[in-house]
Amino acid sequence: MTPEHDNRHAGQGAVVLDIGGDVGALVIMAPAELAGREIEARPVRGSNAAQHATVLGRRAGDATVYGVVVSGLAAGEYDLALLPGGPVRDRVTIVGGEVTESRWPG
Repeated sequence: MTPEHDNRHAGQGAVVLDIGGDVGALVIMAPAELAGREIEARPVRGSNAAQHATVLGRRAGDATVYGVVVSGLAAGEYDLALLPGGPVRDRVTIVGGEVTESRWPG
């Protein structure tokens, strides 16, 4: 099932981010060919759970840009990989109260 079938409004409208204190968010710009694929943010150390999100297209003026937004990440280092079970393609550092930006594949 594609993300559009899970939520037909996915990729439309504003994004609400859960950040503050020691919690940040991650925005990953991705190529169009990854649309519908999931990218996982895996903590490098500690007990924080991995989180993942689907690459979606969003209108930006006359163009469509593709990316992932992962909110509510505890501060620390995360490895980025495609699901299911893809190799690590990048490492990012999440800072509490901030939005970290990355471009796939790193």
